[in-house]
Amino acid sequence: MSRVGKKPVEIPDGVSAKLEKDNTVIVKGPKGELSQWVNPIIDVKIDGNSIVFTKKSETRRTRAMHGLYRNLIANMVTGVSTGFEKKLEVIGVGYKIEQRGRAILFSLGYSHQIFFIPPEGVEIIANPIAQKVYADGTPNQYLTATLTVKGIDKQQVGQVAAKIKRLRMPDVYKSKGIRYADERIHLKAGKTGA
Repeated sequence: MSRVGKKPVEIPDGVSAKLEKDNTVIVKGPKGELSQWVNPIIDVKIDGNSIVFTKKSETRRTRAMHGLYRNLIANMVTGVSTGFEKKLEVIGVGYKIEQRGRAILFSLGYSHQIFFIPPEGVEIIANPIAQKVYADGTPNQYLTATLTVKGIDKQQVGQVAAKIKRLRMPDVYKSKGIRYADERIHLKAGKTGA
């Protein structure tokens, strides 16, 4: 049984929360504003500097929704106060990325370049690499660039990072491709000659 839903969501300084009549929670902070509708089977109350969630029944669906909506609102509070970011690495000889305003131009070994425009509310920062090392300090001679995806909506940041990764999935033989910064690829041995 999950006890996540029982934990109140603390509202930090500089962030305000409001509950609408249609059971929508609106959270405003220094980085922006987010809103989330909450199913009426969950009772939401703003009590001082915390948001409290209580179940109206003990059905399986209600228990599942209890933890879900508590985490969605907690992510909104974190997003409007500090924001979320995901880091990606581009690895491969000849692979290039170029910042074009908000968009990124990828050269990933295909016969064409890929022009990627992020949705509103998400920012992508491209960092071409001169010194080629992994995040843990070990050298990597093929690391071309790193990308940072930033935003206030956790789901949207994760989705944009996943879309970028799918442009060139990591190769399990040569380790080329786009991967998350903390991701490690288990390489397969190639075929050997007789």
